[in-house]
Amino acid sequence: MRSYKIALIKGDGIGPEIVEEAVKVLDAVSFAEGFELKYEELLLGGAAVDATGDPAPKETLEGVKQADAVLFGAIGGQKWDNLPREKRPESGLLKLRKEMEVFANLRPVTVYDELVNASTLKPEVIRGVDLMVVRELIGGIYFGEPKGNDGQKAFNTMVYTKPEIERIAKVAFEIAMKRSKRVCSVDKANVLDVSQLWRDTVEEVAKAYPEVTLTHMYVDNAAMQLVRDPKQFDVILTGNIFGDILSDEASMLSGSIGLLPSASVGEKYGLYEPIHGSAPDIAGQGIANPIATIASAAMMLRFALKEDAAAERIERAIKQALSEGYRTQDLSAFDAKEVCSTSEIGSIIANYASK
Repeated sequence: MRSYKIALIKGDGIGPEIVEEAVKVLDAVSFAEGFELKYEELLLGGAAVDATGDPAPKETLEGVKQADAVLFGAIGGQKWDNLPREKRPESGLLKLRKEMEVFANLRPVTVYDELVNASTLKPEVIRGVDLMVVRELIGGIYFGEPKGNDGQKAFNTMVYTKPEIERIAKVAFEIAMKRSKRVCSVDKANVLDVSQLWRDTVEEVAKAYPEVTLTHMYVDNAAMQLVRDPKQFDVILTGNIFGDILSDEASMLSGSIGLLPSASVGEKYGLYEPIHGSAPDIAGQGIANPIATIASAAMMLRFALKEDAAAERIERAIKQALSEGYRTQDLSAFDAKEVCSTSEIGSIIANYASK
């Protein structure tokens, strides 16, 4: 029997609840497809601060490298906001990503027909949206040096090297080859020198992919076009800070941030997580939407474990649950046949995925 080791990082807030539902679904599809998943729980974020004083303990940084993939929930909350920056949960996540060298963040955005009315945009604008944001994750202004804040002046440095741009661009073009063969590279080359290097390097990488159509767009225009005509995009390639903003904007095309998964991948390791935060205000109430985490588990099966059939089972099950009117509270106003708790929707999806 095929066997894989999965590191589980449940995190803070709703993290433990949504990861539990993803595990429930993973257990169902692994049994159906004849492979085994072995789990190891690791600490990160606020839970790790409380237990060890460190948002990214050494045991976690070592443990993720022993796993075939990492399934992650969410971290953070007001409880830890007053800690020194290096002790905050978010710093732990940045450290984890850097340690794992997961340089490519993949965020698919698909609008389900069953939820076309959930978006604040007109149905004719978003029906049929299917795009992928490819965001560089461990470079750019979030990691650039020097940086500082003396109370009177603060500064950060945006830095990208040509090899960093080349490797993320190759990821985008490879993904585009399996989709509609269109890449839109987003930058601010009319203002930023680092963006001019980005644009020049992406042009060079594109020569190896003659079947893919490459276009460029300034980030401010891209933000507008995502709302005006999102169906024009197939693969969006961009840097860290621009990708952070644009991928959250794109997520709202679906109507709920609770629906969309992500993968952070590198040469060796992969981290799979929902794009939303820890939502501590609803933690423990059984109303969190676990679908983004369940869909992230499907991405993990496809990209990390190469278990495509199991991934497809999950994706079909999510769609079936939505088409039959099962909704969590965040989607209860949109053609709901039954409003489900976090655990109930997880069980429904697991049941469908097992068949």
